[in-house]
Amino acid sequence: MPLSDMTALSADAVAVRLNYADGQSRTVFPTNVEVPFPNGRLIVSRADLAGLITHANDAFVETSGWTCEELIGASHHILRHPDMPKRVFQDLWETVAQGRKWHGYVKNLRRDGAYYWVYATTVPNIRNGQCTGYTSVRRKPSRTCIAVLIPLYRQWLEQEKAAS
Repeated sequence: MPLSDMTALSADAVAVRLNYADGQSRTVFPTNVEVPFPNGRLIVSRADLAGLITHANDAFVETSGWTCEELIGASHHILRHPDMPKRVFQDLWETVAQGRKWHGYVKNLRRDGAYYWVYATTVPNIRNGQCTGYTSVRRKPSRTCIAVLIPLYRQWLEQEKAAS
């Protein structure tokens, strides 16, 4: 299902056009508002081989600001924040395609344009020897690691922009 453009829900939101590896694109309106990761909870979702969300737990729904109905069947791109370098997601997909577990820090975009950081672990779901999709479990991230990654992610984004 193609993603539609976001609607600006805040006066400080600035329009950003995102282009995804699968050819989709959309306009998002990120803000500078951070929503803290929910204490004592795990955000869990599953996606099919095409990256469409097939399961979202309550913590995922609440933290993302989307309804469960909006998330199920949507592309994982729905959460893509423009501050995230493409190489992070390229590494994620290459790792799980090889049948391996991936770990990383991700800045996610909420429905209202705010954001939240996660420490994500994504694994392939194997049934009868075949990969049928992916499960991702996100937990509260280390603020120290985020502080280190922000300038690195910014540098990678600048490199991506210079290369395009």
